[in-house]
Amino acid sequence: MSRVQIAIIGGGLVGASLALALQAGARERQWKIVLIEPYAPGDSYQPSYDARASALSFGSQQIYQRLGLWDALAPRAEAIQDIHISDRGRFAAARINAKEEGVAALGYVVENAWLGHCLWAALDSAVVEWRCPARVEQMHSLPDGYRLELDDGSSLECDLAILADGGRSGLREQLGIYAQHNPYGQTALISNISSAKPHQGMAFERFTDDGPMALLPLPENRSVLIWTREPEEAQRLYALPDQQFLQELQACFGYRLGAIEQMGRRHLYPLSLIQSSEQVRANLVVLGNAAHSLHPVAGQGYNLSLRDSMALADCLLAGPNTPGDLTTLQSFQQQQQLDQELTIGFSDRVTRLFSNAKPVLAGGRNLGLLGLDLFPPAKHWFARQAMGLGVRSTEDKS
Repeated sequence: MSRVQIAIIGGGLVGASLALALQAGARERQWKIVLIEPYAPGDSYQPSYDARASALSFGSQQIYQRLGLWDALAPRAEAIQDIHISDRGRFAAARINAKEEGVAALGYVVENAWLGHCLWAALDSAVVEWRCPARVEQMHSLPDGYRLELDDGSSLECDLAILADGGRSGLREQLGIYAQHNPYGQTALISNISSAKPHQGMAFERFTDDGPMALLPLPENRSVLIWTREPEEAQRLYALPDQQFLQELQACFGYRLGAIEQMGRRHLYPLSLIQSSEQVRANLVVLGNAAHSLHPVAGQGYNLSLRDSMALADCLLAGPNTPGDLTTLQSFQQQQQLDQELTIGFSDRVTRLFSNAKPVLAGGRNLGLLGLDLFPPAKHWFARQAMGLGVRSTEDKS
């Protein structure tokens, strides 16, 4: 039976980013990393109007710069130059500008397929081995690691197992790790749209009594629409003919981008705040959406997971030559605890506040937006949260 130092279960964006962050140090230490992923990554990138995308904060861009990946990502990364925040039917609005914050961009929007393609191309097969397509069906705790039983009948032992297999991680449940679910009572409807006016790098956060909406800029004058509504209403919108859907979207969003002219396929995602009761055990780490899954409108989930991945890589490479060492893993968790608490709290409170139709709260958030635009220190604090710089970030520690 083969044995490796680190097995990353889930070769998506979080798992692949962690593998890249570990790669150089693992090569020096002669560690072997295995990425186990049920869906084979494509050998080539194929542009698609309907491609799903992720919003990378300024802090995440700095992380990928540090990892040597940004030059590959940049040609298809759309810079966010401004964020326009408004509350439908009320006069107040706030605008955050990259130049005012002293950065080239507040963040970037990158298609997931392109991000994955660049990550997978950067991995060195001499250090990182793919088991793909493959799925871990059983995990057995050993005194010095885990034994993984794969769906092809093979077994693998590792010093450290990292669960990065998503918010519905069956392995997390199999290990008896409880996940707390706090439903938002909302479903996100996600699609790509095109507008008559160029977006010019503007991202929109629009809050309504029925739920928040975001439009994030993509290349080719496309934008990612994230429209959250009550589940029944989201289902109704999902089923509408295209033209009728565009009319309702236009009525809700307005004409800041002119007429909305085209839309792609629609996708529905029920929304909950999910938090794992444990993130580390001896020889085990729970990472990414398996550790915490956030509301998408605030755009914090993937960026927090990326910071977690970098912090974990730094702790492992600074620790002893036994990556499953519990003290090292606890150090990682303690290091990230404040970042996680602040980011999850910021995302959750903003989402719940701006999804509430109660007059007192609606009036309060209207005054809050007005104050945000008129009080520069408050706007700067909010901008740092949005840019993933709310606490001392990973890239500042190198």
